[in-house]
Amino acid sequence: MYEAVKVALDPTPRQERLLEGHAGAARFAYNLMLARIQSQLARGEKADWTMYAQRRWWNEWKNEIAPWWAEYSKEAYNSAFESLAAALKNHFDSKAGRRKGKRMGWPRFKSKRRSMLRFAYTTGSFGLIGGDPKALKLPRIGRVHCMENIARRVGAAKVVRMSVGRRAGRWYASLTVEREDKPVPCPPKGGSVGVDLGVKTLAALSDGTVFDNPRLLKRAHRKLGKAQKTLSRRNEGSNRWKEAELHLQRVHTHIASQRRDGLNKLTTMLTKTYSHISIEDLNVSGMVRNHSLAQAISDCGFRELRRQLEYKTARTGAKLHVVNRWYPSSKTCSNCGTVKAKLSLNERTYVCDACGLGIDRDLNAAININVAGSAPETLNARGGDARHDRHAPAAQTPVKREPSNARQGV
Repeated sequence: MYEAVKVALDPTPRQERLLEGHAGAARFAYNLMLARIQSQLARGEKADWTMYAQRRWWNEWKNEIAPWWAEYSKEAYNSAFESLAAALKNHFDSKAGRRKGKRMGWPRFKSKRRSMLRFAYTTGSFGLIGGDPKALKLPRIGRVHCMENIARRVGAAKVVRMSVGRRAGRWYASLTVEREDKPVPCPPKGGSVGVDLGVKTLAALSDGTVFDNPRLLKRAHRKLGKAQKTLSRRNEGSNRWKEAELHLQRVHTHIASQRRDGLNKLTTMLTKTYSHISIEDLNVSGMVRNHSLAQAISDCGFRELRRQLEYKTARTGAKLHVVNRWYPSSKTCSNCGTVKAKLSLNERTYVCDACGLGIDRDLNAAININVAGSAPETLNARGGDARHDRHAPAAQTPVKREPSNARQGV
């Protein structure tokens, strides 16, 4: 199996200039090839945009176009061709309907000022240095010191790719490592739990545990506003403007790091405590269309929380159950099953009209999610969850139908 290991680098001033040069060379190759392909298509010619075709053309013309190319590793150029080929494939697949999700537009040129400095190594002698656990070897750059013991984190795994980039003034290396598949461990003995995610309360568990939303973006609102105001008063491109921009980036990076750390602690606790975890299939992209709640919803990190649960449950042996997004967990009484017709967001206590149950709405939803996730999974041929289809609007169900008995000749 493949894993990613990220580590902060501590390059010397000379190495930092070389890192910037490699990233600049990758950006140059990316923009050059994108302009060439655009020109071919504009003339009505057939453009071969695969990574191998780009590499062949580059090797043929690089001495004339970029006589300085030998100053940097060939991997910097190859990573640019790989990135452009992937972007073009996503665009054409999306246009032809072969790619699901949001429509992918035409790749954009990388700006020297705005784009992230990044390049990658896939072949050659790169990676760990024997006998030097706090360093990495980067071709054409040399030994680069790391901020932690990277050899201990990688262990006996094989490094197959290394991506290097700069974020908020600090350089990072992200290593893709290949490990031997381990047997699935015995699941935790904490039973099953339902998790109701929200804005006011980040996570409410069906056993009554509540995790408050730290509202990191709101807490840092004054600091962010001050940094943005300082940046807006600088002349764009000047040294003081660059300093102000770097300060703003560091504020955003600090907020993101705090959010990721909090989600890591929450998901680690869940996956190490409970054997079955049930969550809702939230439509985050649709939720953020509510402009009054978009910032608060984005600050919660619902997508990141689900991503962490998916790979951590595989490690601990726990099972993750995703409940149909149309299941009315908040409107359903966890005691008798009665479904309310309406329930406003202001009603923080759920009161059942049938049995008289009074319970916190988040706890009520978490209990329902736990019950729904614990039920036997019965998926019909349309890919819909048969347990909750009775609550889903008819227009929202998949259009692929099961073959009827008459059509089967029965």
